[in-house]
Amino acid sequence: MDKDNIKGKAKDIAGRAQRQMGEWTGSEEDQAEGARKQGEGKVQNAWGNVKEGARDLKDDLEDAVERDRPRNKDAA
Repeated sequence: MDKDNIKGKAKDIAGRAQRQMGEWTGSEEDQAEGARKQGEGKVQNAWGNVKEGARDLKDDLEDAVERDRPRNKDAA
């Protein structure tokens, strides 16, 4: 898991809590701020997923290249 996934999820949860508190207290400002934080958290979490996917793809490609590389017959 990427650090952006963790930070994004934490921001999403904090925003959800703030938005909910704003709904309970009738504070439109807290509702809006909480929704904004939630959105930021979701975007940051998605960015972490993209980075993680790119790393996985890089690793898979490196493994495929290594697997398909001709072996030196004298080395065995």
